[in-house]
Order: sequence, then structure tokens, then C-alpha cells
Amino acid sequence: MEGNLGHENDRLVHRNRYDVDGCLETNVTHGFTLVAVGDLIVTRPLTKGHHPGFSEIVEILRNADVTFGNMETNILDIRSFTGSPQAEHGGAYHVSLPDLAPDLKSMGFNMVSYANNHTFEWGVEGMRETCRALDQNGIVYAGVGENLAQASAARFLETPGGRVALVSCASTFTPMSRACDPAGAAPGRPGLNPLRVEEYIVVPPAMFESLRQVRDALPNYGSGQSDPNRLGLAGATYKIGDQPGYSYLPNPADVADILRNTRQGKQFADFCIVTNHGHEPGNWSQQPPDYVQSFARQTIDAGADAYIVHGPHQLRGIEIYRGRPIFYSVGNFIMDDLRTPVGADMFTAYGKDPRTDTDAEVTLAEMAQGYESDAGFTDPIFYESVVAVNRFEDNRLAELRLYPIELGHSERFANRGVPRLARGQQGRAILQRIQDLSEVYGTEIVVEDDIGVITFERSARRTEST
Repeated sequence: MEGNLGHENDRLVHRNRYDVDGCLETNVTHGFTLVAVGDLIVTRPLTKGHHPGFSEIVEILRNADVTFGNMETNILDIRSFTGSPQAEHGGAYHVSLPDLAPDLKSMGFNMVSYANNHTFEWGVEGMRETCRALDQNGIVYAGVGENLAQASAARFLETPGGRVALVSCASTFTPMSRACDPAGAAPGRPGLNPLRVEEYIVVPPAMFESLRQVRDALPNYGSGQSDPNRLGLAGATYKIGDQPGYSYLPNPADVADILRNTRQGKQFADFCIVTNHGHEPGNWSQQPPDYVQSFARQTIDAGADAYIVHGPHQLRGIEIYRGRPIFYSVGNFIMDDLRTPVGADMFTAYGKDPRTDTDAEVTLAEMAQGYESDAGFTDPIFYESVVAVNRFEDNRLAELRLYPIELGHSERFANRGVPRLARGQQGRAILQRIQDLSEVYGTEIVVEDDIGVITFERSARRTEST
């Protein structure tokens, strides 16, 4: 028996090989490529339509081993759909035509995340319809399931370059969309894989003291709080700091579950991608929340070969950590938001009347005003992003090419939101923005032929010197 156990341990150690940086080894073929883009807010098939410049983008997507995006819509046929729009939504009731799934496949997408704040807007029926459409078209998705174990598990794609695992979670989501496992006689709950984060509003000491006085003056304020540097007031939690801002504490149980599934995903695959959908601290911010760098690095330490954030709807910086890319936000890829129907709650939220106003007018009002504390999506910055092409050689990140794209901010509503390569001054401005945002991470991006280029050796030297 002891001999058998020893043999099994030797086999596991051999299988779980680590590279020189102490990470679980990458094991893909020479020249393996990953294309990463951001949010897919798309309501109709695009490849057969008239969209100038889109074919150039599609060519880039199709020429990769893995093409990844965030599925930020639901696919269903409203004529036969048995569910309904839910009482809570993630900012809008995103819905797409059934033809979208085969069109995404035609574009080149073979892996998507489906854990985000729009996943449950059409209930569990909408989630299941969307999953069915993705399954039928051979698009691997992660981040949702019939219980937490399924939602948090890695999903796998077989490619000629190697087996690829995907683990996806969301830190921004509607409360009722969180999956859970069975407990005793209670069944599990369908939903998404959560990364719960506790938000703190940081204020200087003088402001904190004023808030404490307000709290203490209120009836039944609950002064049993023992931490003198933190207080709760009107549903928010405040803590003392040097400058006003936001701070986040990720849920330890969620972190442990995600890291375990990352490790297992890599053990069962040659390459592992981990993604998170998070808007924190808000769509207005070009800087990620304070917890993200540590968490992203933890996923890479656990076996991830790339960590991708989507959700803020605009670009954030890029870090190269232990030879793996961390994208703090890849922004929007498609914002073809011709959604219909939008749901009665959306008409009410924006002061519209379904008897006289149209779905498009509700959508335009939502985009102009935004939701929660954000200022809407009127700024052209939300219509500018990149397509990130990651090439691996000898199981190391050799080069990362950033193709600047623009989504037609100035186009009429029916034609807006479809990507094309950004050229000239606009393309250079997008690349300059990502250069500036990445500098703090020691990442050097050079511009060659209107394309941003990161080489591993160059970025590694910069990281070692900081």
C-alpha cells in the first residue's frame, strides 16, 4: 500500500510541473496565440452585415488558437421565451437574437465568460437559453451553472495548440444572481460564480469624525461597533485614510474557491485563463480597485497563464507578472446595443411611456444618464479599445500586440458600436493612453506600424528595475 501511495505521489509531482518562476508550467505548442477582447454587448449577427472595417477585425480573431470575450448579453427568442425580465437588472435588460451564437462562432470566438451583472436579467430561464445556444455552437463558456460548484468550475477547450481551461467570476453582479451549493435538505441555486468584495469609503480623519457625530446623533444607530477606525452609516462603511476614495476587501472563501479551481484547471489543461467581470470602483475610473493586483497575481501563482478583467467599459493598464499578462481592463469590443424588448422597469426608470416612447429611446436615455453612480456612456472613451494578441513561444509569452479599435461613437444609433481598426491620430491616442496606464506596472509598450507591442524581455527588464 505504501509503495502504491508513493508511486501516486511521484506521478502527481511529475504531472504538476513548475517553471523557473514557480508557476505551474505552460504547455502549449510553439506560436500558440490568445486573442483577448472585452465586453460583447451585441444584439444581432454582424458578419453578414454592412460594417466597414469589421472584416479586418474578424481576420485577427479567426487567426488565434483561442479567441476570448465577455458575453455581456443573453441569447433568446422572445417569441417563444417562457421566462420574464427580472425585478432587478445590471443596468439594462440585455437581450440578443438567437442568430448571435453562430455568428460569434463565425467571428472566431471559441471561449467566453458569462459571469457578469447582466447574466440573470431574464432569470434562470434566460441563463439556460443562453447556455444552450453557446453549447450548440461549440463556444466554451465559464462562470455560470446550476449550482456554485458548476459555476465556479474550469471549462475546457481543445485546440491544436493545447488544451485550454477557463475560470470566470464576477465581482459586480446583481445579488439574486449568485449561485450556491446544496446545504442539507436545501437544493443548490443556479447562478454565477461570485467574487464578493466589501466596499469601504475612505475618508480623512476630520471627515470621519463628522460622520461619527452624525451616526451617534441618530436613534438606534448601533454603537456596538468596536473598531474605532471604521463605522457604518446609511448602508455604507467608512474607514480612515489619507485621501477620499474607495477600498475593497475580497471575500476569503470566494478567493479560496477561485484559486482552487484555477489550480485544478491548470492541472487538467496546458493553458489556463482566469477572468473577472468587475466595475469597481466605477466605470468612470481608469485605475483598478486596490484589491485587484494582489488577486490577479494570486491567480497566476495558482496556475493562470493570463488574467483578464472586463466590465469597466474602458481601458486600464497591462502588467506582465512572472511572464504572464494581466489585463486590468480590456474595455469594450462591441457596443451594438440595439436591444429590444427593454422591459417595463426600464421605461419607468428613465421616465418613458411604453405607449408613446420606443425601446431605442429608453436605451439612449440609459446610455446618456448611466446607472448607479456612473455618468453614462456619452464619452468617446467608451468607444475606444484594443484587440490584444498574445503569442507564446517555447511556453513563454514572447510578444503582445495591441491593435487599437474604435466603435463608431459618432455614427447614428443603428450603426454605432461595431469595431474597426483605429488609425491615424485616434489610433495613436488610444495606444498612448494604454502606454500611460501601463507605465506604473513597469510595462513598456512601443508603437510599431500603428500597433502597440510588448515583448516579454523588454517588460521583464523594466519590472526588475522597479
